[in-house]
Amino acid sequence: MLTAGPPGFIIDVLTPASGNWNLSIYFTPLDREALLHVEGPDARTFLQGQTTCDVRTIDPEHALPGACCTPQGRIIFDFLMCQASEHHFVLRLRRDILKTSAATLAKYIVFSKAVIDSEQPNWRPFAVWGDGAHEVLKRIFTTVPDAQYDCVSGPGFVLAQLDALSQQFECYVDTATQPGIAAELASALSPASEDSWQALQIESGIARIETATTEHFIPQMLNYDFTGHLSFSKGCYTGQEVVARMHYRGTPKRRMYLATLQDEPATAGALLYSNGSEQSVGTVVNSTTTIDNKCIALVVATTESVTRELHLDSIDGPLICLGTLPYSLGNDTA
Repeated sequence: MLTAGPPGFIIDVLTPASGNWNLSIYFTPLDREALLHVEGPDARTFLQGQTTCDVRTIDPEHALPGACCTPQGRIIFDFLMCQASEHHFVLRLRRDILKTSAATLAKYIVFSKAVIDSEQPNWRPFAVWGDGAHEVLKRIFTTVPDAQYDCVSGPGFVLAQLDALSQQFECYVDTATQPGIAAELASALSPASEDSWQALQIESGIARIETATTEHFIPQMLNYDFTGHLSFSKGCYTGQEVVARMHYRGTPKRRMYLATLQDEPATAGALLYSNGSEQSVGTVVNSTTTIDNKCIALVVATTESVTRELHLDSIDGPLICLGTLPYSLGNDTA
């Protein structure tokens, strides 16, 4: 069966060419994600001055997560950045903020020998995950990353590993020059929903910026100081003064937590309330519904409020149950 992706892009994701799916390894096009391209001799220098990660360490074998902030230190968009070729950097970010993110960067690139391109529809992001994904991908790509945020690049593709266990990968493909990659992935792997992939990323504690939350959070609120999104030694970038001041002189009053709501949907930007307070104490960052009809979410809340009951939308709203992130927040929540 043919499944439509973004406009002008259709792949067969339900009928394997070989008739031999790897049932425990999954594949999905990432239609909610998009790729922003920055190309030119000054691309690296430009991105170094606009993002929270140290772009100097990115090469064809190493990617990095990061963010772009306002001068006030509020996150405009997050990304995973890879180097596709010598002067070509690819930033994976949410599709719903692609245009505004490109416009933000465009304000600063005027005097650089580099261009921003958000209109390359042939480039498409895909996700592959599951126990044994590394071995299957090795049969397709020959060389596969072995560590979190390592990647391999070639003409028209980038393959990045997102976890530390070699079970979660994203692949960015120029389907015009590499039409066979998506077909091979679809024919070898079990089709799955993008919600299933998003649930894995939420469980990993990696926050994503969406339309409803752009310019809402400083990086530390999203635990980006624990997830590799921030460099405190790279030098200046837009918003760096605020981010660095919080790191060296302050303790965030709000942090991000993993949460679940049984049979209750939640949307990014929805407000949280706590017993004893009429004012909002937090915000839903990301959420999705799992196959067992459970809503899993990342929420930002005041460190004081999480010692009490949290509710969605109002004091009398659905109860939010906090879970355990896969990393420690140190003493910030004490």
